[in-house]
Amino acid sequence: MPSIAAGQVLVQVRASGLNPLDAKIRAGQAAHARQPLPAVLGIDMAGTVRAVGAGVSHLQPGDEVFGMVGGVGGHAGTLAGFIAVDARLLALRPAALSAREAAVLPLVTITAWEGLVDRARVQPGHRVLVHGGAGGVGHVAVQLARAHGAEVWATGHAAQLDAIHRLGATPIDPATTPLERYAAEATAGAGFDVVFDTVGGAVLDASFLAARRYTGHVVSSLGWGTHALAPLSFRGATYSGVFTLLPLLTGEGLEHHGEILGHAARLATEGQLRPMLDAQRFTLADVDAAHARMAGGHARGKIAIDIGEA
Repeated sequence: MPSIAAGQVLVQVRASGLNPLDAKIRAGQAAHARQPLPAVLGIDMAGTVRAVGAGVSHLQPGDEVFGMVGGVGGHAGTLAGFIAVDARLLALRPAALSAREAAVLPLVTITAWEGLVDRARVQPGHRVLVHGGAGGVGHVAVQLARAHGAEVWATGHAAQLDAIHRLGATPIDPATTPLERYAAEATAGAGFDVVFDTVGGAVLDASFLAARRYTGHVVSSLGWGTHALAPLSFRGATYSGVFTLLPLLTGEGLEHHGEILGHAARLATEGQLRPMLDAQRFTLADVDAAHARMAGGHARGKIAIDIGEA
């Protein structure tokens, strides 16, 4: 049983959300996560507060919470029965979400919020393009943009287009529709107010060509390669990156993660945010099978691991 320090709470984990980053850490391919191995994996979770440390006043035993709380930077992971958590990282889980649904939201929601709201300042009337609109970050980004009054287009594979449409975005298959065509049709050639890249590489390069002249903003959660900024500069547009792990790695800005999840809880209560959750269920006994399903591309939505009464 972990002990809690001042500012922490003890949480009984009900469900742990699985992210591609977990698999990369497990494979030793995520140096940026700074997670020494061996380690307990798991970044996201939903659970029940069982005890509170000194200085914690906004949470109490019995509260149902969710958050992106560990699994990187040497922090204990969420594939465990109990975890000691910095209380600033947590938000109350809304009744509209089950523990499994809440457990898969934190990392992707924080990433989407930081990109769209904190960086790009998405506004009512904006035309927003999300690359990878049926992915983990992408499907949340579509919903957040719509909740902020934007009109949304999103790219995806042919098999994902119906899901993108159900989220409320205009689906685009880039394999059959070139950027020049869909940008011209959606924006009369002016470009998108916000382009959110969740794919990286050549897709980020294409994003620079899709931004609106003068006021367009491109934001990426995977801008880790080498890219020419000339196409963006020639449009007079701007770029920013999102590195969601930074507060857990540095200890700075932890409270903002909790604030974002508080906003997400409100949107879920209002019916404006819902995770795409894979129907297959897993427990701690078959975490390997859950990883295999994610790695094989067989999941239809995000995967949750049941730990308690989820």
